[in-house]
Amino acid sequence: MSIDVNNESGTEVDEQAILDIARYALARMRIHPLSELSVIVVDAGAMEQLHIQWMDLPGPTDVMSFPMDELRPPSKDDDEPPQGLLGDIVLCPEVAAKQGEEAETRHTMDEELQLLTVHGVLHLLGYDHEEPDEKAEMFGLQAAIVDGWRAERGLTGPSPAPTVS
Repeated sequence: MSIDVNNESGTEVDEQAILDIARYALARMRIHPLSELSVIVVDAGAMEQLHIQWMDLPGPTDVMSFPMDELRPPSKDDDEPPQGLLGDIVLCPEVAAKQGEEAETRHTMDEELQLLTVHGVLHLLGYDHEEPDEKAEMFGLQAAIVDGWRAERGLTGPSPAPTVS
């Protein structure tokens, strides 16, 4: 799996954890091991520009996903997953820090960025949360992936609750 993490935010983030959880999420979703993903960490000003340009919404947001080859997980366990370029995930640590502080189960900026990375991966794979049934499916997968990753690393305490909208 080729995953690039590029921190342009000026904020120190745990880039290795972002890389690790992205790799874990893609493996759990059975994405071809030769697929490519880019994760870009930006400041609030850059995220606000992207949010206005692509969503026509004001202010910075937490995560944005820009799919490329529209890869999807294989439908059956014996299907060979297609190889390709997944796309870009853009994260904003300033928004993540605020969300982590305000969450029901308070958590760190890095924990929020890990959650947002998984959220972005799922969006790249075609998952959405516009409708209640879609939201239940996506957030259920998101929680399972984050919990599985944390368990493999022996991390204790509750996983971050979904704070993405």
